[in-house]
Amino acid sequence: MSILIEVFASPGCPRCGKAKEVLQAIATELGGGRIEYREIDVVEDLDYAVRLGVLATPAIAFDGRLIFTGLPPVRALRAELARRLSREDGVRRA
Repeated sequence: MSILIEVFASPGCPRCGKAKEVLQAIATELGGGRIEYREIDVVEDLDYAVRLGVLATPAIAFDGRLIFTGLPPVRALRAELARRLSREDGVRRA
């Protein structure tokens, strides 16, 4: 199983660019091939963004659920991803 991480971004948004960089680095560091990563342009996929509740960018969703609005502290992002990966490990072992 893998975790789907989606970063909702607006064109030209400097915080969105930073969010994408940070998230890709953390996903590579912790993921070990268990993370599927998608960048979503809210202008192009507005209906999907609205359906998830994205009201501002950047926003980050894990497995189709909005988890962070705005760029969270790196520590919070790393902790949430590590928690979800360890939960996935537990599911695989059961």
